[in-house]
Amino acid sequence: MKGTLVNVAAVLAGSCVGLTVGARLPDRTKTIITAALGLTTLLIGMRMALKSENVLIVIASMVAGGIVGELLDLEGKLDAFGEYLKAKAGSTQAGFVPGFLTASLVYCVGPMTVVGSIQEGISGNADVIYAKALLDGAASVAFASSLGLGVAFAALTVLIVQGTLTLLGSQLTFLLDARVLNELIGTGGVMILGIGLLLLDVRRLRVANFLPALVFAVLLALFFR
Repeated sequence: MKGTLVNVAAVLAGSCVGLTVGARLPDRTKTIITAALGLTTLLIGMRMALKSENVLIVIASMVAGGIVGELLDLEGKLDAFGEYLKAKAGSTQAGFVPGFLTASLVYCVGPMTVVGSIQEGISGNADVIYAKALLDGAASVAFASSLGLGVAFAALTVLIVQGTLTLLGSQLTFLLDARVLNELIGTGGVMILGIGLLLLDVRRLRVANFLPALVFAVLLALFFR
């Protein structure tokens, strides 16, 4: 899990830099940074969504996943966990929980997370994760400067998600099949679009409630494969 540990360190380091810079920025500058992050997040989400080769799988996955997520109230549970982390950190920042949730989803819902973690688990080759660590570290500087301390705690999410994928790498090789991976990425891209809308303050979507859609995307892709 060297790659994952390096990724965690990069998120923490980037967050520290971002918090230091953000403390010296006026609110107007933080607002424009958040807007820039929102626009670029929309771009990332769109590029991922277009990877899908069967839009019906994405639609069905989002609908089914959203229903399951609402029934389980995943957003509420993640909010509660974020509030727990906020209390433990002694933070009073209003944006702590949104920063934690946003960074966690952006860092963990993507092709490099899946492919890189499984590759490291199978062969020990962590080159993809090292590249992702650089990207996440740079993103953490921008996120933390505008969204605050919660971004740093997304390192915990990275550790859990990527660590699990790495440890189970040999059992998850079916995810590397392009016909499955593209639908997984496409569905994740739609979720990332929701994060972009949230950052732009267009609409407050309960994006975390769509997380089961990723499971449905894999199952449907395997079925139609």
